[in-house]
Amino acid sequence: MSKKEVIEEEVKEAEVVEDKVSTETVEEEKKEEKKEEKSTEKVEKDSNEEKESTETVEEEKKESNNEEKDYLLEEYYRKKYEDKNKGISSIKLFFVTVVSFLIGGIVMIGLLKFTPILGEIIGTSGGTIVTKNETQVYEKGSIAASVEKVYDAVVLIQCYKNDQLASSGTGFVYKTDDNYGYILTNAHVVKEMEKVTVMFTNDEEADVEVLGSDSYLDLAVLKVKRKYVSMVANIGSSEKVNIGDSVFTVGSPMGYDYRGSVTSGVLSGKDRMVTVSVSSSSEDWVMRVLQIDASINPGNSGGPLLNVNGEVIGICSMKLVDSEIEGMGFAIPIEYAMNHVEQLEKGQEIEWPVLGVSMANLTDTFTLYRNNIRISDDITSGVVVVEATGAAKDGGIEKGDVITAINGKKTKNIAYLRYELYQHSAGEEVEITVNRNGKDKTLKVTLGKSS
Repeated sequence: MSKKEVIEEEVKEAEVVEDKVSTETVEEEKKEEKKEEKSTEKVEKDSNEEKESTETVEEEKKESNNEEKDYLLEEYYRKKYEDKNKGISSIKLFFVTVVSFLIGGIVMIGLLKFTPILGEIIGTSGGTIVTKNETQVYEKGSIAASVEKVYDAVVLIQCYKNDQLASSGTGFVYKTDDNYGYILTNAHVVKEMEKVTVMFTNDEEADVEVLGSDSYLDLAVLKVKRKYVSMVANIGSSEKVNIGDSVFTVGSPMGYDYRGSVTSGVLSGKDRMVTVSVSSSSEDWVMRVLQIDASINPGNSGGPLLNVNGEVIGICSMKLVDSEIEGMGFAIPIEYAMNHVEQLEKGQEIEWPVLGVSMANLTDTFTLYRNNIRISDDITSGVVVVEATGAAKDGGIEKGDVITAINGKKTKNIAYLRYELYQHSAGEEVEITVNRNGKDKTLKVTLGKSS
């Protein structure tokens, strides 16, 4: 092979190699282009994804902003509503607080004024602060504040016969109307008197009218012109007072010189049955009374018996007088008195029921002998029928019967029989237990009316 041919062959081979290289290069370029395209696509894809992601984020942010706005708006209105309600609640709370404070204050004032609660708390119950030589001193057991509540309602009663002072007693103003004041006292204080006057604590004296009285009740109601009255007594309840509780009286023992005297003690007993003389010299009536150890003397009759609050719980009526007896006074329970004042104010007589018998105690042997009545010595308690008329006769009661009970309540003597009888009303049917010839009998009797 010639040199020329060799060169041409080499040239051909070089061209083939070059073509091959060129082809590979093109292919490589194509591959690179494809890679670039893929990369571009990926970038675009990533870009799109990023864009989408950005849009999503922005959308989420936008939604978040909207939600935040909604939340803030909601919070704004909620807070505004709460503030409004809070304002209303504050106003309500303010008014409730003020009203509660006022009510609490009123209640506390009432407790301090009308009960001993403060004294119980601080240990000064039953005491009074008094001024001595310009110094305030606590006085244990003082009733000065209680006395002050009733003192000016108590009056001295003076009774006259033939223009001469015949007796005196005590009374108290229990009510008033536009024209008059009304005074309670004992019937035995004003009984059979021609003129009655009252004197108040300021020494003003006034004539009074006796509106009504009753010896068995031992009560009388007087009327005085309203202009003289400066205080009215508060009516309490004897039923709410216990044995041993402190009590006091205001009265006029021995008349004018000792008017307005205050004595104190305790309630010694309740429901004491005390026999007294009303229509005869013998004891013919029983009174159910309160027993006290506060000093009562002539002139105290008709005065108020009071509890530690200065409220009337009874009307002083009598005391047992004996050399061996000390400190036994008695008062009519205020409830018993107030049950009858309306009739007495109207001047009406109290209508007591009538059994229709003349009677004698078992111990009255002279009356029994005179009426030819003989009673067995075995009978030791009861009332002997001397004569039966009216309701008693109609009910089967006979002369010589011994009445031992009314509606099961024992009648040991005339005083107790009358007391049990007067617990009933005219026209009422009662059971009378009698002993006749040694045997007990129960008879039904319709009570008559006093004429």
